[in-house]
Amino acid sequence: DPRGTYTCETGGKESSPLQVHYRMCQNCIEVDAPTISGIVVADVVATIFLAVAVYCITGQDKGRMSRGEGRAPLAARGWGW
Repeated sequence: DPRGTYTCETGGKESSPLQVHYRMCQNCIEVDAPTISGIVVADVVATIFLAVAVYCITGQDKGRMSRGEGRAPLAARGWGW
């Protein structure tokens, strides 16, 4: 913490004291270990929830056929080029 009263001393002479008020930023908040842990845990839970949701949504389309399914490929039609 750089706040405090400072004096300079040169050649045995002492200058008048200088009062220092120092602030890192105006809207700073202190973040402690439990807060950081909570943020990390919430992020992991949200990521797992999102992954499960995507898996469930994409798993529902297994019963439908796409446009190309069920048609014979061109090479199997016997065009023989």
